[in-house]
Amino acid sequence: MNTRIVAVVVTLAVIVIAAVSIVAVQNSNDANDSPASTGGSPSSEYSAVTDESAAPVNDGGGAYVDYSPSAIADADGRVLLFFHATWCPQCVSADGDIKASGVPSGITIVKVDYDTNQDLRAKYGVTQQTTFVEVDSSGEKVNDNFVAYAEPTLNAVLTAFN
Repeated sequence: MNTRIVAVVVTLAVIVIAAVSIVAVQNSNDANDSPASTGGSPSSEYSAVTDESAAPVNDGGGAYVDYSPSAIADADGRVLLFFHATWCPQCVSADGDIKASGVPSGITIVKVDYDTNQDLRAKYGVTQQTTFVEVDSSGEKVNDNFVAYAEPTLNAVLTAFN
């Protein structure tokens, strides 16, 4: 009788582990296939039409730098602040896309840690990670914020600010 109970428990454990593995693989594949499909629909204040032809030509001559107090003043051309969190999947996706694509000439993207820069979040009205803010060389906000949650790609960001 004890052997039967052990066999049933082991069988159930194998079935549960297999089911969990299958679900994990499916979720991983869904996330890799369409990162824009996770997450809700952003409000119209944060969304933009992402017409592929509206983004500037990307020659990779721009800069992608970590935030420092002097990063904005030291930047060349247009400056976009990227409020990034390491625990945010959309932020990680956008970060990877920026690194893979390169930044167009005349644009500097400054990567700001979302968790440790609450003063900057308050200054620019940033309420969620994956937010991009265009500022001038003195740090004054130039455009409305863009949240790249639904489409965390460099092209979507560049299109939103054109």
